This record gives sequence, C-alpha cells and structure tokens, in this order.
Amino acid sequence: MKKIENSYLKRSQSLLELIDKSPTPFHAVEEFKHQLKNGGYVELMEQDSWDLSPGGKYFVIRNGSSLIAFCVGSIMPDESGFKIIGAHTDSPNLRLKPNPSYVKNGYIQLGVEVYGGALLTTWTDRDLSLAGRVVLKEASKKARKSSRVKQKSLSSEGYGCASRLVKFDRPLLRIPQLAIHLNRSVNEKGLVLNPQNHLPPVFALSDGKIKSKKMLEELVAGELNCDPTDILGMELQLFDLQKGTLAGVNNEFVFASRLDNLASCHAAMSALLESPRKDSATRVLVFYDNEEVGSDTAQGGGSPFLKGVLERISAGGSKPREAFMRGIARSLFVSADMAHAIHPNYSEVHDANHLPMINSGPVIKSNAGQKYATEGVSASQFEQFCEKAKVPVQKFAIRSDMRCGSTIGPITAANLGIRTVDVGSPMLSMHSIREMAGSKDQENLIRVFKEFYKPEQFFTKRC
Repeated sequence: MKKIENSYLKRSQSLLELIDKSPTPFHAVEEFKHQLKNGGYVELMEQDSWDLSPGGKYFVIRNGSSLIAFCVGSIMPDESGFKIIGAHTDSPNLRLKPNPSYVKNGYIQLGVEVYGGALLTTWTDRDLSLAGRVVLKEASKKARKSSRVKQKSLSSEGYGCASRLVKFDRPLLRIPQLAIHLNRSVNEKGLVLNPQNHLPPVFALSDGKIKSKKMLEELVAGELNCDPTDILGMELQLFDLQKGTLAGVNNEFVFASRLDNLASCHAAMSALLESPRKDSATRVLVFYDNEEVGSDTAQGGGSPFLKGVLERISAGGSKPREAFMRGIARSLFVSADMAHAIHPNYSEVHDANHLPMINSGPVIKSNAGQKYATEGVSASQFEQFCEKAKVPVQKFAIRSDMRCGSTIGPITAANLGIRTVDVGSPMLSMHSIREMAGSKDQENLIRVFKEFYKPEQFFTKRC
C-alpha cells in the first residue's frame, strides 16, 4: 500500500512542478518541448517538408503556445487509425493591454483585460507577478550574448525579430480590495468588480519624475539583458506567485493555480512518454491555446492545426485524402478537460444523480445540447479503458435548468468528423486563481490514458 501512495503522490508532485514552471501557455509548451526532446521526439517545422518513418516520434509547435506530438504507427492510419488525446494550455487570467502603464492618484498602475471566465474576486489581495512572451529585434547583440536569454528562447520569428520568454519570480503587483470600512455591505451583497475600474493592479508609486510608460519596458529589458529599444512587443499576463502544494490531513488534495487544464496536459504527456514505441496505430496528443476564449484562433481548437498534421501523417500512400478520411473513421479523440466535483456547501447546484467525487476516478461528461461531444459508443469505449486500467469512472451532467460549459471536444468532433469522448478529473474552485483537486486523480487519469495508448487498443471499424 505504501508503494501505491508514493506513486500517486509522486505524480501529483510532478504536476505541481510543471504548473510552477508554467505561468503562461508559452512556458507550458516550452516545458513540454524539453520533455519531448528528452523522450526522443524530433521537432518539425510546419513550413518544412516532412519525412516521417514508422515508429518515428515527432512534435510541432504553433505560436509557441500550442503543440502536437505523435508517434507514427507501424501500419498506415487508413488501416490502423489515430489514438488522440487533446487538452488546452491556457487558463483564465488577467492580461496586460498593449499600452498598460498609467499614473493615477500617485500610483503607477497597469491596465488589464480579463481573459476567459476568471473568478475575478480571487485575484484580489494576492502576491502577483508577470510572465509571458517578449518579441525582440533579432539583431540585439547584448541579448544574444546573455545566457539567460538563450535559455528562455522560443524561436526566431523572421522579419528581424525573435521571441523570448520572461517570468518574474518576485512580487510586482497587487489588486488591493477596498477596506470594509468604505464598503460596509460587501459581506452581504458580495464583492462586485468592474474590470475597467477595479482590476488594474498597483505597480509602483510615482514621484512625478518616473516615466511610467518606460518603467515596464525597462524592467523587462533588465530581466532579458537587452536594451529597452530592442523590445518590439510584449504579451504579458499576471500570475499568482504562491506555489502549488499537496494539502489535507492525508495529502489527499492538490492546491494550485492552472489545474484547469495543465493537469490534463500533464496526464496526457506522461502517458505518451511512458508508452512503448511500437504500435500499429499512430498515437497523437494535441495541446491547444485559447480554449478559454472560444478556440477561434490560428492556434486554437477551431483551427485546422490538428487536421493538417493528421493529413500529413496520412500522406504516404497513393490516395492520401482517402487514407486520411479512412483513418479518421477508425479513430477516437479523447477530449481531456477538468470536471466539476460535488461541492459540499453548494450541493443544490448539482444534479442529484451526477455527483463526481474527488479522488474517485475520471469523469465522463455528457450533455444533450452537445456542449460535450460524448455519445454512447465513445463513452462505452472509455469506460472499458478504465476497467482495464482498474480505475473507477464517474459521470457528469449539468442540472437541466442550468447552462453547460464546453470544451475542445465538440469543436474537434465537428472539424474532423471523429468519434469523441469528453472526460476530466473532478475538481473544486474551477477558474479561481487557485484551484483544488485530488492527489490520487492524476495517477488515475494517467493510468487510463496509458491504457488507451497501449498497442493492443486497435480501432478497426466505426460503429
């Protein structure tokens, strides 16, 4: 029993390490890139010609924030199909506007926009910092000589510019709440925040001499060891500096930021890297950006990113288009996104027959309005994977008088015509700056994904 406990706690600790390294989708993809290279995967560029080999392991990155990795099967996809797990790299947050800096009442503040469906009140009174992608003039000699910059390099973007990652590991910002003496009804009426007026964080004090518009650029330039004039653009977002942790009397919980949806990404990546190389079918994982804002971007689930890669994998025969379509008909897409656990203080908002529990296994999510892409066959197939992996499985459906959220599942199913199941580990505090899940559920999900990726799992026909 002790070995099992050590196993699942080790998995959860690995997840926490990933989250702490990944305050933004750019950082998450960079971390996955290192893991894939260490696992023998070769990076491909979309603009290049691909020469793929059976058993070959490859990955491709788009925009520095979305990623597809795959291990080519020994049999062409038209006869063996694809085993695909999809998740997303982004989480709700606050992002800096293009011209963020301004002075108000002696404070230097930064203008922010809300990204996704964030629980805004959880962002107040926290130790916050900044991270993201910075675009520099590629000709910067000072930046090229910096070892720190080399380690944080993403890629050359052409047209004389290059991307760099930046992450400040110290408190820089705070969104202070109004004192209760000036808002006496806050505990009865709740904290109501206007995103334009109440969310700009305090960055510094102004003494009248500081040029607020240059302060941020100078700070970033100092971190990247370049000149402020080398900075062409910045995509920065706020993040909570508090690290993730195991919690609860028996370490049964995980408290961390961005569990939705880096936990699903971590599970899928772990399963792929730990799967045997040889398989008849082609194993694929796809991590999209921009799911939290609808997926309608070049690097989102609504893009042709995955479709294009699958078509290129299928291109070896005399009828590549037909091979691709036949391969899709033999395939299954597992859309992995976190699920709602039953909340003990708000049990009335749940359907009484669908009450997922933390540490009780992955959840199959269904919705009559097709906000989840699960249908009878795909749900049954996933349940069989759980049974073979000796992992319990749960089911979720929203109350009939409430509106349901959605995932990349229906988008991918519609784009590809691929059989899809929506699943995820149960959690609380979804979309809070700091979320809560179960320490056993990460191991549970990885075991099921490894079962899905096993060589004997072979989809020969479509029901």
